[in-house]
Amino acid sequence: MLFPRLNLKMDEMMKHKIHLFLRIVIAIIVLQTLRFKLTAHPDSVFIFSMAELEPYGRIAIGILELIFGILLLFAKTAWMGSLGTLGIISGAIFLHLTKIGIEVNGDNGLLFYTALFVFVSSFLILWNERKKVFYLGKFL
Repeated sequence: MLFPRLNLKMDEMMKHKIHLFLRIVIAIIVLQTLRFKLTAHPDSVFIFSMAELEPYGRIAIGILELIFGILLLFAKTAWMGSLGTLGIISGAIFLHLTKIGIEVNGDNGLLFYTALFVFVSSFLILWNERKKVFYLGKFL
């Protein structure tokens, strides 16, 4: 390798760009679902009724997703947004596997697979931001 330091910087830049891209994509996914939750779209009402969380759970989760989606957009708070998103999306995946089912209203599993993508991406962001988390940074 002719210029090893230059190559290292390129790797770091690429890692940063991928990290930023994932944060933006997750924020878009989380924030775009708000209109369904907060306007009581029939599909959203159906899903939350099956989970026995309608209407308060739908509204509360919508508000939390708004907060976490905004936190994901800022570098200093991305770890908080990804941690919160991980928590909410874990609940969504659990409900899909136990009460709702993978396919909802003939969507061929789109909501479930989107939730899996958000889960994995949020985990990757949290792992990348682990040094900023108060307790995790000391041990990892």
